Amino acid sequence: MSRIGVKPLEIPEGVEVKLDGNTVTVTGPQGELTRNIHPEMKVVIDDNVLTVERPSEQKAHRALHGTTRSLIANMVEGVHKGFEKALEINGVGYRAQKQGDKVLVNAGYSHPVEVEPVEGIDIDVPQNTRIVIKGINKELVGAVAAKIRAVRPPEPYKGKGIRYEGESVRQKEGKTAK
Repeated sequence: MSRIGVKPLEIPEGVEVKLDGNTVTVTGPQGELTRNIHPEMKVVIDDNVLTVERPSEQKAHRALHGTTRSLIANMVEGVHKGFEKALEINGVGYRAQKQGDKVLVNAGYSHPVEVEPVEGIDIDVPQNTRIVIKGINKELVGAVAAKIRAVRPPEPYKGKGIRYEGESVRQKEGKTAK
């Protein structure tokens, strides 16, 4: 039995969930998200409580059950509170700065790398060694953060590079002289 799929999802005040066939639309104070769910999954809304039901115990249906519930829960949380991911920049001369909508990242290359935000995503640079990505779509926030991190991933010897806030990079021991 899916532990996540069976959990009922309480819809917070100020958030509205609409069903139209296999399309779920969630509207809240932060914005609106729409997603097509698998046609075999059944979504039921009763008194601000949303539940996802599956047609059978087949392996594919069990997998879709929890996934569908998680996707809808992320949509509800996104339009209610929003999502945020922060990146730290470590290294001598490594920094970021905001220029209009774009973010310029100096990460040890001969030129700064320009990162343009995707529609619906806000990128903020409160300090020159910290980047904050905000949005209502959890997938997009994670994808933009991963794209920026991929400019210069943290290396294991000195720890230089761009990492998620709170991410620990395992340090390797360098060569030792005999």
